[in-house]
Amino acid sequence: MNFCFFALGCKVNLFESEALSKLAEQSGHKIVDEMADVCVINSCTVTSTSDHKNIRAIRKLKKLNPDAIIAVAGCMAQIEPEKLKETGLVDLVCGTSDRKEIIKLCEDFWLNKNSIPDTSHFRTGQKLFEKLPSGVPRGRTRALLKIQDGCDNYCTYCIIPYARGHVRSLPLEDAVNSAINLANNDVKEIVLTGIEISSYGRDLANKPDLVDLIDAICKAVPNVRIRLGSLEPRTADERFCKMLSIHSNLMPHFHLSLQSGSDSVLKRMKRKYSAQTFFDNTVLLRKYFPNCSITTDIIVGFPDETNEEFAETMDFVKKCNFSAIHVFPYSPRKGTPAASMPNQIDEQIKKQRANTLKNLGYELQNNYLKSFIGQTLSVLWEHQDNDGLWCGHAQYNFIVKTDSKLCSKNKYYDAKIISVKDDCLVASLANLTNKT
Repeated sequence: MNFCFFALGCKVNLFESEALSKLAEQSGHKIVDEMADVCVINSCTVTSTSDHKNIRAIRKLKKLNPDAIIAVAGCMAQIEPEKLKETGLVDLVCGTSDRKEIIKLCEDFWLNKNSIPDTSHFRTGQKLFEKLPSGVPRGRTRALLKIQDGCDNYCTYCIIPYARGHVRSLPLEDAVNSAINLANNDVKEIVLTGIEISSYGRDLANKPDLVDLIDAICKAVPNVRIRLGSLEPRTADERFCKMLSIHSNLMPHFHLSLQSGSDSVLKRMKRKYSAQTFFDNTVLLRKYFPNCSITTDIIVGFPDETNEEFAETMDFVKKCNFSAIHVFPYSPRKGTPAASMPNQIDEQIKKQRANTLKNLGYELQNNYLKSFIGQTLSVLWEHQDNDGLWCGHAQYNFIVKTDSKLCSKNKYYDAKIISVKDDCLVASLANLTNKT
C-alpha cells in the first residue's frame, strides 16, 4: 500500500510521524506525498487553533485522496476522539500510545473495510517509553531524537499532560546508542526532543537526569552538534551550566518556557518558579555560554491578567533581553482548571497584548541578530530556498542565508555575516570556508 504521513504541532509529532513512515517501509509499504491508500495524521491539540488545523488537514487530505483510509493519531485523537469521528472523514482514531500497532491496524482495515476495529486501547496510556526508530525527517538535514514523553506538571492552562500521560524516558544507554547510530549515518546535528525533557530520567531505575544524558551524548558523538528542545526554567541551574559548558558540540541555544513575567500570573498558572529564579538562570547561562541565544514562550491574556500584570511581563522581557519570543494569546482548553477560572480576558484585549509583546520581541530579535554582523559563524547548510539562496543554521539556531554556489547540503561552512534581512542572517559570498 501507499502511505502518507502528516504531522502537525511539535517536533515530537514530527519525530513520531517519521518513525511511523520507517515502520511502514519495513513492512513493505511505499511512502508517498499523493495518491495514498492510507493517510496517517499525527494531530496536535495544544490550542483550539490546533484543533481547527487538524480538521482542515483531514479535509484537505481526504479531498486529495478520496478513497484513502484516514487514520488520526496524536494528542487530539487522545483528547477529542468523538469530535474527529463526527467529521465523517476519519476511519481510525488512535491516540498517543502503541504506535507500532498503527501500521498493522491500517493493513487489517484495508483488507476488511466493513469491520471497524476497536481502537480504544490506544488511549489507555503507557507506563513505559515506547521505543521508535530515530532518523532524519524526509526533506530535512537535522535529526530528531525523542528522549522523553509525557508530563506531570499539570499547569492550569495545559491539556498536554492529559493527552500524553505520565513521564516516560528513553533509557540513557539506548539514547546514546541512537545518537551514535545517527552519527554513523552522517547526521551532523541531533535535536533532543520530548514533551517535557527537563523531567528526563525521573522514571528510570538509576535516576539519571537530563544533564547526565546530554553529557553522555556529547561525549559519545563529539563531532555532531547537539541541540536541545524546550526546557523548564528550573533546569538551567549551576550544575547544568557548569557540566555542559565544556562541550563545544552543545549548541548555545536555550529555549526556556517563561509563560509570564508576573509572579501572580505564574502562581495562577501553577508554574514552579518565580520570575527572579528565571532571571537568575538566564544570568547563569550567559556566564557559562557567552552570547548564547535564549528564547522563550509567553502566554498573554491569561484569566484575570490585569494591565499591571501584563506590564510586569513587558518589563521582565526587556530585563531578560531574549533573542526571540513566541507569543500566544491564551486559549481555553476544555478540561483544564484555567478554562473555568473567572475573569476570562476579552479576545480583543488578548490580541492587543499579543501584538504589543510581539513588536517588542521583533525589536529584541533584530538587535540580537545585528550583534553578529562582522562575525564568522559555523553554519550547517541544509537546503536552497525558492530564490536559490542556501539556507542553514548557525550555532545559535537562527537561519543564515547566502547566494554562494559553493555550499553543499549537510556540510559545514564558516560564513561571515554581513547583514540582517527579515529574521535571517545574510552571509558574504567571499568569506565561506568549507569545513567538512
